[in-house]
Order: sequence, then C-alpha cells, then structure tokens
Amino acid sequence: MKAIQVGLLGIGTVGTGVFNVLKRNQHEILRRAGRGIEITMVADLDTARARSLVGNGVEVVSDARAVIANPEIDIVVELIGGYGIARQLVMEAIEAGKHVVTANKALLAVHGTEIFAAAHRKGVMVAFEAAVAGGIPIIKALREGLTANSIEWIAGIINGTTNFILSEMRDKGLDFDVALKEAQRLGYAEADPTFDIEGVDAAHKATIMSAIAFGIPVQFDKAYVEGITRLGAQDIRYAEQLGYRIKLLGITKRTARGVELRVHPSLVPSKRLIANVEGAMNAVMVQGDAVGTTLYYGKGAGSEPTASAVIADLVDVTRLHTVDAAHRVPHLAFQPDAMSDAPVLPMSEVVTSYYLRLRVADEAGVLARVTGLLAAADISIDAMLQREADQVAGECQPLEGGRSVAQTDLIILTHSVREGTMNEVIAQMQDLPTVLAPIVRIRKEELA
Repeated sequence: MKAIQVGLLGIGTVGTGVFNVLKRNQHEILRRAGRGIEITMVADLDTARARSLVGNGVEVVSDARAVIANPEIDIVVELIGGYGIARQLVMEAIEAGKHVVTANKALLAVHGTEIFAAAHRKGVMVAFEAAVAGGIPIIKALREGLTANSIEWIAGIINGTTNFILSEMRDKGLDFDVALKEAQRLGYAEADPTFDIEGVDAAHKATIMSAIAFGIPVQFDKAYVEGITRLGAQDIRYAEQLGYRIKLLGITKRTARGVELRVHPSLVPSKRLIANVEGAMNAVMVQGDAVGTTLYYGKGAGSEPTASAVIADLVDVTRLHTVDAAHRVPHLAFQPDAMSDAPVLPMSEVVTSYYLRLRVADEAGVLARVTGLLAAADISIDAMLQREADQVAGECQPLEGGRSVAQTDLIILTHSVREGTMNEVIAQMQDLPTVLAPIVRIRKEELA
C-alpha cells in the first residue's frame, strides 16, 4: 500500500524531532500503522537549514501554501505556532481536504471551535495530542481511555518552566527573580517568559482538556489565569511547614452550577504524588467516577517527547484515513451535536480553601480582630502559624501617631469558601490598621 504523504510546516525544534524519530523508528511505525508514513515536503523560511536537516528525497520550499496545494500530501503537520498565520494555514489545509496534526495549544484554545467545526464539515481530522503536556498521552486518555467515565475534575502541572522555577525556590530558598534567571540560563525559560510565568500557556492547555472532559466548547477567554510572579520564598517555606507544596495548577472541575476553568498557584498536600513532581516535568491528575483517580506523568516539552505525540497522531490519522468520518473519534470526545452548554463559572463563584499570609503588628488583640472577621463571614480555620517577632528580621513598622511596633507573619489556612466571600473578607482585613502589608492569598487544593 502506498505510504501516507506528510507535509511539514516548520522544522524547528519539534519539527526536527518529528523528522528524526519518524526516520529512526520507521519500521516499528509501519508495523503499527499498517502502511508507511513519509515526510515528503517541508516548508520553512530558512530553506538552506531545512535542506541540511532533511537531506535528499524531501522537497523543501519557503511557501507553506505550496505544501497545502500539493495534491499528493495527505496530512499537514503545523508546527509554526501562534494565532496568526498558523490559523490561516490550518483553515486552508482543512478546506483543501487535508488532515491536520498540530502541537499548537494557543491556536486551539482560542480558535478551536471554528477549526473543529470546519474539519467536521470537510470530513477531515485535526489531531493535537502534542498540544497538551508534550509526550504525555493525556488527550488520548481523556478522549478514549476514560470514555466510560463521567470526569469529575482534572488538575495538572502542565508548564515545565514554572514547575522548574517553583522547585528551585523550594529546594534552594531562592526568590522568584533569581530562580527565573536560572531557568533562562538552563534553557527552560524563554528570553520573554511571560506566557509561562503568567500562567497563559497552562491556561491554553487547561482549556483544551476542559473541553474534552466535559464536552463544552473551547473557551479560553473565560479561563481565570494567575501566574507565579507574586510568590515569595517565604510562602514556599511556610507551606512546607504546614505540610504543603506550592504548584502552578491548571484546574477544571464539574460542579452543579457549571464548569470551573482556572490556572493559579495552589497549595497541594506534600503526600500527593503530584506535589512531588519536580523540575521541568509535567503531571496530570484525572478524577473519573468509575476509575477513580489516575495520574499521567512525563516530559511536557522538548524535541523528541513532543515528536512522540505528533507521530502518534500521524499513526492514528493513517489508521483512520479511509474510515467514514462519522465513525471516527470526535475531536472533543463528544459528538458535535451533543456538546454541552454548561457555563464556565466566574472565579468569584468558585469554592475552594485558602492560605493567607498577613504581616501584622505584634501586639495584643490583632489575632482576635482577624479571626473575628473570618468568623463573621462563616469562614472556618483549618490551621494557623505565627512567627515569633524576633524571627522577622528585627523589622519594625511605624503606626499612626509615630509609634513603632514589631512585626510578625500570621499564616492562616481556611476551610472551603466561595471566592467572592473570601475577597470581601480580605478587603476588610486589609483595612485594619495593624495589617502592615498587602495580604498574600494562595488557593489550597486537597485533590482528594
């Protein structure tokens, strides 16, 4: 049987990995796919470099549209990235009747609804295993392996850069800025790390997983996104003393009122396996009603780990190439006419528990006033930690009237409460004259 012909748009880090792994493991892939898979055309602006990577026998062009226009190409692999030209090329490939494989989580999180609808109309597949968690097969697990389950929640460490930074802060006691510079020096963080450290990259991935888990449209614009830039080394230490570690989590959860979709730093009990995922590794927990809790762990980025996922998609498309479109696995797991209109909840309606750090005057009555505000809002306390005054670097703060007072850190863990209520109480606490600095609030997830 004639080999499937693949056109590659972009041969950077991932594209090079795809070409090399496909060439190295071609015999195993042929045995699994049932027919050969060959990259016969590559589009890259740097044609000289591209030719040096692929050698003879592969046509190299500078115009990606030449790949799409080639009637011999069955599958287009988009590895350009971003929202702009990549979206245009993917839509043109679909319109031309080509199957598409992409690692572009940003594109799918923002424009996925449009792209999947176009693919459904044309009867072609859009495969995107590599878009979430690199080499971890989490998309296939959610879409196929757990199809018997009603998914209850997903929580994932899905950005290796931020996990590396948080690991460095915990292991070495570094401040955020120092840990970020180390991540950049080692190549884990980009020169402009904004998408990673502000949580945007993780939110793209969480949006895609949420759509598959709950059968809702991809809705990145409704995700709550908070990064790690405001975390202090002292919060990492305090969390450790209380039996927790801080991780940037992408969380999506089914509730009676709608779907939660959020990315933010979270305290996770140290005994949870996901709390012990260190360095640049990724891990995703999925809670299903039948299977219980499952954990998926591995490399979330890199040339060959991501290539592993891209090639797995190529094999899937090859196997299903001649299958009637109605009998293929739906892009978002649920049949297109059975998608849910469950709303994505605003963050103010999310119920979770909290870590609060208050820098307060070390004097009588302060604790009573703080706990009184919590009690008035019916927020119960799970645990509390207070540092002795002489442990706060001998700092003093002038109060009204010029009087100086020693400071201490008051750490409070709460039980579950609606975020809107917690926001109101934090504002009341902040107005107390004995609260001497902005209150630090980190959400707490037991993941039980």
